[in-house]
Amino acid sequence: MKILIAYDGSDCADAALDDLTQAALPPTCEAYILSVAEVWLPPPPPSSYEIIEEARKANSPAELQRDFGKQCAAAKEALTLAARARDRVQALFPNWKITVDSSCGSPAWELVARADEWKPDLIVVGSHGRTALGRFVLGSVSQRVLTEALCSVRIARGRLEEPNSPVRIIVGTDGSPQSEEGLRAVAARHWPLQSEVKIVLVDDPLAPEFLGKVIPALGKVIEEDRQEERAWVAKIAKESVEILRAAGVKVTCVVREGDPKQELCKAAEEWNANCIFVGSAGFSNRFERFVLGSVSAAVAARAHCSVEVVRKPVKH
Repeated sequence: MKILIAYDGSDCADAALDDLTQAALPPTCEAYILSVAEVWLPPPPPSSYEIIEEARKANSPAELQRDFGKQCAAAKEALTLAARARDRVQALFPNWKITVDSSCGSPAWELVARADEWKPDLIVVGSHGRTALGRFVLGSVSQRVLTEALCSVRIARGRLEEPNSPVRIIVGTDGSPQSEEGLRAVAARHWPLQSEVKIVLVDDPLAPEFLGKVIPALGKVIEEDRQEERAWVAKIAKESVEILRAAGVKVTCVVREGDPKQELCKAAEEWNANCIFVGSAGFSNRFERFVLGSVSAAVAARAHCSVEVVRKPVKH
């Protein structure tokens, strides 16, 4: 498994590192820790000699630009931060192979660009401690990475826990192939003993009931449709539980009514969950994800706990 970890030295970034112990990740992974110096002024221009020497070693203009960017003081400080994070992660996961690097520019775009090159299975970013409304309206580096990345993203809001302590996981599902990826991602992890998973299906009955009241003739048709939907929900619940049997955890399933964006967050808060797993809507390109948004993005913005948005891995 390849994991790209964003680190900026903040409290939330440290919390994201601690949160790794609650993610049931494999004992052997390849991790890449990137610290980005958010600088708005470029470093001093290089001399002609420096340009020629660096160009000989670079394979592309982008690589050449990156090499020069690393010479600025901010990039060197970012590299020091990344090395500090490596020491912390290595202590938590002694068998991981960990690489560190730094760059200059917009943190979100640098992370996405590095992910496009390195092709990780998972990106881990911390979420700054704003209110849920503030995160939703203002956006953040983590939200931009979630929107743009082509792989799974874990937005970590870690909390201190004893090592190998049981965790509580909420998995949102709607029967789609994307939500099934979330279930399978949970099933593939090795969770601590006595961990629990709660599958949450959210049914939104408002629109059909409203139409039935406005147009009485549609009432009977809508009720028949609702009966079929209830049978479908029961089928999805049974299939979801079967997928998670392999995880060796206690599995329960609940059905809630309302808006999935709100109900998944409420369920996690009421149950004191450590993390919510959700599949990402299968948009065909980044522009669609940016314009249309998704349940997964809204949950990641509003949840009080960590959120892992699962996308089907890209074959390398």
